Amino acid sequence: MTAAPAARAAQNSSELGTETTTDESALHTIRRGLSLTPQLLRGLWITLLLAVVATAGKVVVPIAVQSILDRGIIAPEQPDVAFVAGAAGLAALLLLITAGCNVIMNRRLFRLAETSLATLRKRAFRHIHDLSLLTQGTEQRGALVSRVTSDVDTVSQFMSFGGMMLLVMTMQLVLATGVMVFYSWPLALAVWLCYLPILFIMSKLQRRIRARFQTVRLKVGQMLGTVSEALVGSATVRAYGIENRTRDDQFDRIDQVRNAQFAVLRPQSASMFLSETADGLATGVVVVVGVLLGTQALGANLPGADLTAGGVIAFVFLVSLFSQPVRMGIEMLSEAQNAVAGWRRVLGVLDTPADVADPGGAMDPHTGRRLEPTDGATALPEGLLDIEVRDLHYRYPSGPEVLHGISVDIPARSRIAIVGETGSGKTTFAKLLTRMMDATSGELTIGGVPLHLITYASLRKRVVMVPQEGFLFDTTVAGNLAYGKPDATAEEMRRALDELGLGGWVDDLPEGLDTPVGQRGESLSAGERQLVALARAYLVDPDVIVLDEATSAVDPAADVRLQQAIDGLARGRTTITIAHRLSTAERADRIMVLDEGHLVEHGTHDELVSLPDGIYAGLHRSWVAHRQAR
Repeated sequence: MTAAPAARAAQNSSELGTETTTDESALHTIRRGLSLTPQLLRGLWITLLLAVVATAGKVVVPIAVQSILDRGIIAPEQPDVAFVAGAAGLAALLLLITAGCNVIMNRRLFRLAETSLATLRKRAFRHIHDLSLLTQGTEQRGALVSRVTSDVDTVSQFMSFGGMMLLVMTMQLVLATGVMVFYSWPLALAVWLCYLPILFIMSKLQRRIRARFQTVRLKVGQMLGTVSEALVGSATVRAYGIENRTRDDQFDRIDQVRNAQFAVLRPQSASMFLSETADGLATGVVVVVGVLLGTQALGANLPGADLTAGGVIAFVFLVSLFSQPVRMGIEMLSEAQNAVAGWRRVLGVLDTPADVADPGGAMDPHTGRRLEPTDGATALPEGLLDIEVRDLHYRYPSGPEVLHGISVDIPARSRIAIVGETGSGKTTFAKLLTRMMDATSGELTIGGVPLHLITYASLRKRVVMVPQEGFLFDTTVAGNLAYGKPDATAEEMRRALDELGLGGWVDDLPEGLDTPVGQRGESLSAGERQLVALARAYLVDPDVIVLDEATSAVDPAADVRLQQAIDGLARGRTTITIAHRLSTAERADRIMVLDEGHLVEHGTHDELVSLPDGIYAGLHRSWVAHRQAR
């Protein structure tokens, strides 16, 4: 295997912990986001048509007021009741049509927004799983979850209401301006002059709001990460009596979110104050200048000097119609900044390259389509699988090299034990064998095929790793076994358990295979969780099993049953075991001894234990002495 460069892994690790740069314009971010959610633009012309009708209906009231006052009340000697009633009825009908269009538009928006953003969530969730364990580990789990949940929710809330509302408010602003110009363009110009300086100042404030909302989204992610960590580690928190310290950390994160929100509130409040000031100023200008124009006090030759009383009243309504989109626009722009900040965090995940990609054609997170397979990508050959490792190196980002030129041959169906002190590189080597991470350099082949060319579908079926912690999902025993083979029947599960010598153990459970295991399998003991994990791997029927410290956390009684299950699982398969207990190493065909990332010894138990100054011999003597002392 020609491994991915360490520099790329380091770059990916740093990218995941940050967002798309805030220097990127909000408009560019929205365009990128919309390209990931094309469903949102489906039937957009219908939504826009509904929005136009809903917006146009809002000028009915000022036009009706002007017409009723001038033609139905002031012009005739007696009020024309028939005209007033007809005009009022027509206005009511148009407003009813407008309201209907508005309801239909909002329902369409909600459906389209939720459908498209569900797609965005799925892509982000899928892409997080495509990232290597190392890249995932650069950010707290809760913070990653927040990118798929709360950050997308901010986009959803905006797109289902705020986005179209901004468009509607813009059209309303243009329409109100057009009607004001129709009545009196000098008065319309006076209204705009009241707002232009304030709009200029508010544009400056919006840049500040955008940056501060970026901080809010970051702080929310950090808060969720801290809460998630504390809940997962609640047993450790209680065991060490650090509830107060943990609570203080959580309260500190919560206070940081509150302070970040307060920081946004200041420029938001300033924007609202400026908007209200402009509204009052514009209304006053319309009343004073409109009356002067209507009474020709400013001169009969000025444009708009023939403004009627109804026109002045209509103009007051139009100022209200004009000021409403300004006020709501400010609010919606703030929501837009929050949504853009959330979108950037989601894009930050999708922009992080999958440094351990499926050569069979990984999913493109930006299009949702499967990429073309890597040249030379192939499934593992049928039959026995030998493993060859040549000059394998690995370096964690921003750290020293932890594996130094390991070379070893692992014949098919052999039992290999890997031993060494903590930090010697055992688990790292196991993750490289199963391609949870890619090495910095060197070659690793399975069945003669370079590891980086083996499709995931083939690799995950033929090479299975049982981690140190037997992680179980919050379902039943049978539900967890089905993760190994989704179409497995209850009879197949029973047969697998019987072949591993676990049939009696399952029968002793309260509900047998249907026994709930709880979150993370916490209703079972550590040994029982590991038994389910081994049975799950057995159902896959792999050719190569990698066991990471599989017996390190169980009591002696459970160890007997667990060892029996491991023997059944290993039968006829290549088994590579990270051996915490040297009794496991004694039963292995060959033993690899790692020391500070170097393969220092390799041989059978008898060969290694006979080396007078050997590392394994020293470990074995200490282990034997400890057993005898007990």
